[in-house]
Amino acid sequence: MRARALVLLTALLASCGEPAHPVPAHRVLVLGFDGVDPELLDRFMAAGQLPNFQRLAATGNYVRLGTTIPPQSPVAWSTFITGMDPGGHGIYDFVHRDPAPPDGSAVLPYLSTSRVEENEHRIPLGPYALPLGGGRTELLRHGTAFWNVLAQHGIAATVLKIPANFPPEPSTARTLSDMGTPDIRGTYGTFSFYSADLADGAERGVPGGLMHAVQVVDNHVHAALPGPVNPFRSSAERAERAFDVYVDRESDAVKIEIGNQEVLLQAGEWSGWVPVDFNLLGGIATVHGIVRFHLEQVRPHLRLYTSPVNIDPQIPALPISTPPSYTHDLFEHLGYFYTQGLPENTAALTADVLSDAQWLAAANDIYAERLRMLDVELARFQSGFLFAYFGGVDQVSHMFWRTLDTAGDHADAILNAYRQVDAALGHALTAIGSTDTTLLVMSDHGFAPWKRSVELNSWLRSEGFLALHAGVAVGGELFSDVDWAHTRAYGLGLNGLYVNQQGRERFGVVQPGEREALLADLRQRLLAWVDPQTGDHIVSRVYRREEVYGPTYRDLAPDLLIGYRRGYRVSNESALGAVPAMLIADNHKKWSGDHCMAADEVPGVLLSNRPIAARTLGLQDMAPTVLGAFGIAIPKEMVGKPFLQDKEPEGR
Repeated sequence: MRARALVLLTALLASCGEPAHPVPAHRVLVLGFDGVDPELLDRFMAAGQLPNFQRLAATGNYVRLGTTIPPQSPVAWSTFITGMDPGGHGIYDFVHRDPAPPDGSAVLPYLSTSRVEENEHRIPLGPYALPLGGGRTELLRHGTAFWNVLAQHGIAATVLKIPANFPPEPSTARTLSDMGTPDIRGTYGTFSFYSADLADGAERGVPGGLMHAVQVVDNHVHAALPGPVNPFRSSAERAERAFDVYVDRESDAVKIEIGNQEVLLQAGEWSGWVPVDFNLLGGIATVHGIVRFHLEQVRPHLRLYTSPVNIDPQIPALPISTPPSYTHDLFEHLGYFYTQGLPENTAALTADVLSDAQWLAAANDIYAERLRMLDVELARFQSGFLFAYFGGVDQVSHMFWRTLDTAGDHADAILNAYRQVDAALGHALTAIGSTDTTLLVMSDHGFAPWKRSVELNSWLRSEGFLALHAGVAVGGELFSDVDWAHTRAYGLGLNGLYVNQQGRERFGVVQPGEREALLADLRQRLLAWVDPQTGDHIVSRVYRREEVYGPTYRDLAPDLLIGYRRGYRVSNESALGAVPAMLIADNHKKWSGDHCMAADEVPGVLLSNRPIAARTLGLQDMAPTVLGAFGIAIPKEMVGKPFLQDKEPEGR
């Protein structure tokens, strides 16, 4: 990985200095509850529905925790990990862009936190090919994870499911990656759905999934699970794993045969984990995965869902933990478990492949699995540092904000997700008992309704900053219809706005000397933008990157970061470069809650069993606080400060 391990070790030695005087018997436990919102937490605690949060808030400290600009999860967790702002760690959005890609196009979006590449160099052997070496996985986040600073000072650390850390930063600590970890196909979660009643009878793709039309002949279906790209095929086709489904209409059940395994399912039932192998080059090489099936119905038509095929934790096809044996260690305690990041499959719910009830049942399974993981680590947590991540509140809040404060079905979905993390907190409180263990409970951001969908690129067009080719009324995604010769600014990602600057973008037209005036004009107009339906201002903050980020990787950032007002969020289409006809519209999606707004609209939470300094706190303070709790001097590149009321160690 480009000698990344050597670079990281060198950085650690340079930044940490000599070990301070850690206390090996001391313990620090951090629970990361993604998306827990202070307003909802206050409301549920006041109603007596979260007894463990109430107990910790009453006996310890509870404050709001400032999130990042923008308040997106990969940005926020990268700041948590490194103690640096985005200018230091270089993560600004879920999506970044190459302003002059090698294919000659104008702008190429790519996922911000990691890159997975197949080896393109092969020796052709007829229909087969011999790869010259393996592929490559690369972590794009910069900076040093705080647990590596702990390791350099002899502090044992376990980091159980951590976002924005795939592939895992090399470490002697035990770490397991989460958000950003792909499935076996190298995607961020591609489900399959097999149905005998697809409208057009053809196989097709939907966002995050594949729809397979099947025929039931003599109560039998032959189908295949799509797998990874086969590097031994000259055409780069994907491997498949065949399976058979035998239908029993009288009992509303099926038998699935895959390899030498049989899975029996009743309608409405989820299977456990099923290991699947994808054979490459006639079985000489094998990629191992695991999958879950859900039988929606048998009558009148067969409808069968399969989860994204996850990486097998026993034999990982890609690096997902440090050391590599850690996943096998967890398997020995738990059996198979989800390895894909954010395994709650929001795409399947959006596509109406899973119902609300079916999706929530799977989310409950994911929570139960994560709680068992936490219990395993709490049982052997004798000293050092332990972090555990739960993403369920975030995912449920995204998909079920539409049911909050209603009298309809699943009105308590979000409350139940909070009850689950409250129960996890209860397990932690019981495990640490009355010891001197430091306990910190935090969220990376809060939440808000997403009522209105904003078409940023369409607004830029209406204001004369972006142009489409002559005769084009609506622009497609990836800026396919943009006239770059007459475009001065464009939006990409969930909060980003870029200047089409000459000398930077391939088809840039804005002179560097014109940038300041253009940014000032854009900021003024954005802050004045009013929703004609509600009369509300759409944007509450416009941040210039020079105002909010350190300089190291600042040039990679958007020129402006747009902080939408609570209730507003950029559309998915505009985030990927589309230019629809409308400027703003009601959001009718099941994805009805969000946090990609102004940072002060969606703060996170922080609870502690130790006194907290009375000052404004942010995610950048978490890593320095953990280090300070062990008496370790804070590395100079960290912008945060310890907030526990102990004397800050010398060396800062």
